[in-house]
Amino acid sequence: MKVLKFGGTSVGSVENLQKVKNILISDDEQKIVVCSAMSGVTDQLVRLVENIRFGDTEAITRNLHRLETKHCDVIDQLIEDKELRSELKDSISFLITEMFELTSQKYSEAINSKVITYGETLLTFIFSKFLNSIGVNNVLLDAKDFMFVDSVENPNIDKVSKKLHKVLEAEIKSQIYITQGFVCKDENGEINHLKRGGSDYTATIIGAALQANEVQIWTDIDGLHNNDPRYVEETHPISHLTYNEAAELAYFGAKILHPQTVSPVVDKDIPVLLKNTFDPQAAGTIISNRTYKKGLKAISAKDDITAIKIKSNRMLMAHGYLRRIFEVFDNFHTSIDMITTSEIAISLTIDDTSNLDEIVKEIENYAEVTIEQNHSIICIVGESVINDRNSYKLFEVLNYIPVRMISYGGSNNNISILVDTKDKIPTLRFLNEKLFNTHHEALV
Repeated sequence: MKVLKFGGTSVGSVENLQKVKNILISDDEQKIVVCSAMSGVTDQLVRLVENIRFGDTEAITRNLHRLETKHCDVIDQLIEDKELRSELKDSISFLITEMFELTSQKYSEAINSKVITYGETLLTFIFSKFLNSIGVNNVLLDAKDFMFVDSVENPNIDKVSKKLHKVLEAEIKSQIYITQGFVCKDENGEINHLKRGGSDYTATIIGAALQANEVQIWTDIDGLHNNDPRYVEETHPISHLTYNEAAELAYFGAKILHPQTVSPVVDKDIPVLLKNTFDPQAAGTIISNRTYKKGLKAISAKDDITAIKIKSNRMLMAHGYLRRIFEVFDNFHTSIDMITTSEIAISLTIDDTSNLDEIVKEIENYAEVTIEQNHSIICIVGESVINDRNSYKLFEVLNYIPVRMISYGGSNNNISILVDTKDKIPTLRFLNEKLFNTHHEALV
């Protein structure tokens, strides 16, 4: 058994769905296929939720009509049989009507979660029916029957495993099972969803629950690159990464992976392959527990970072002062990305400012607080990068980078620097030139 996940771009058009079909039938191994919503659909559903919040009935009707038209157009192009086309369109209309009934209710987080998960439901229904219509037998599974994740996105792997095995035993045995990414139920059994991009996470949770041979994440790029190809021209895919390296890169901004993707499969030693839907023969990236080469591997960047400087003479030689500061952030469920300390000051960064005013108000009772926004963290990642002999190159070039903060040593796998967001792209390009120098053979 293996698990394959296809993202929004991979399932975003009729042509692309045909490519996905070809990938699925390219081998006889049993597989569970996790699909995202079609590209753009989740954004449309987010707008629909806003329409519900503000009671904009005209916009609600308009958005639902667009959703129905988009998916019915796909049916028209995919399905040859006229009767089946009509049947599927009726089913889509029924789902849209369900959504309309939800929009008439008072806005709540529960309504938000239900509405925003319809994109995956619509796509997987159509894709499963299409496959069956051309003789590719498959079974459609409802992720809400087995995907249980608590409010902070911690999966109950044992519960998922038991529920999923029970679901599979009740279904007709098949070589291909189709299910939804992103969709889950919370600890109270209510419909919920993972963070955006969470279909990757769905796939590895399923992989861990079933002890799969491997999990494949199919996107529109040849694996994870050594720098961000949106901003840097000469980048190359990395053939191998450790779980730790991949986790660091995902957390610090690598868009190809959801930050929590690798966590379910680490203990079970299930490899994760990053593949390209539009070039299936490309090698991609293999993520596993095996270290192929230590040292500098890749660079990623994370935006929307806020820097906080906390200064107080009371800190000098004061036992428990740092703990007191950390407790404030913990009380407001706010994670810290980077931290540096001196005798009388602490500098740290956060990416969640929803409770910033309350945090500052509490800390100002005993310290001076300075806030700086519009920053980015640039993370240089590689197994044992701290001890790598080539890391001296980084410290040589730091003189030419407008660094606001630097952090290393907390992990052997990354060195993080803070820059103004306006300096992010020039810094990524400069580091790429100086650290990698476009030597493809070094990127393993």
